[in-house]
Amino acid sequence: MKNSLTFLLLFISSLFSFSLFGTNEPTNTNVSTENILAISLQKNFCKVHRYKKECRSYRRDYYEKEFKFTLHGLWPQPRSKQNCSNSYKRLPRNLWEELKEVMPGAISGLAKHEWRKHGSCYGSSQERYFQDAIKLTNELNETPLREFFEKNSGEVVTKEAINQVIKKSFGNVARKVQMICQKGLITELRFSLKGDVQRKSLKELLKKAKPLRGGCQKGRI
Repeated sequence: MKNSLTFLLLFISSLFSFSLFGTNEPTNTNVSTENILAISLQKNFCKVHRYKKECRSYRRDYYEKEFKFTLHGLWPQPRSKQNCSNSYKRLPRNLWEELKEVMPGAISGLAKHEWRKHGSCYGSSQERYFQDAIKLTNELNETPLREFFEKNSGEVVTKEAINQVIKKSFGNVARKVQMICQKGLITELRFSLKGDVQRKSLKELLKKAKPLRGGCQKGRI
């Protein structure tokens, strides 16, 4: 009886300690660790898609005088991971304002589309999904790659030239970055990523990712 009582007290004590120190806090182990970050060149996107709402209210000074990459989406891989839910809720105001800065297409429904098609399969909350995508976009805009695109705006450049800047920015990962062109214009860059987006830098995520095939080899910025 005494031994049973001692065991019970120890068990209750361990449960209390477990809760007190937070070791039982839930951790989301289902968040996608293989993703593609799709980044747009807004100026060129709007030349191809002039009818889009965000292009009709195009902020020329923001996207031309100070070049910035903009967010298309964050896509869990493999490609079959799509349309896991049709739900979508309004984002908190501060997050929505932050998202609009990096994703101009949010005002014409891109955020809702990206969440339903891709984000719903990310394995996290809607807020976490967009926060992670914003983090990556902002990080990319602090690299020599952004400076290269700003310096060469309007010029025709090769993927080989861009690869050299990718190497300077992230290391030997050029094969993990795909360039997309439309009508001779570079409209998008896609980055293959592997790892926890919230905990890893863009450079770390690129390092262990799978190479991407295809894409254009030359285009105008």
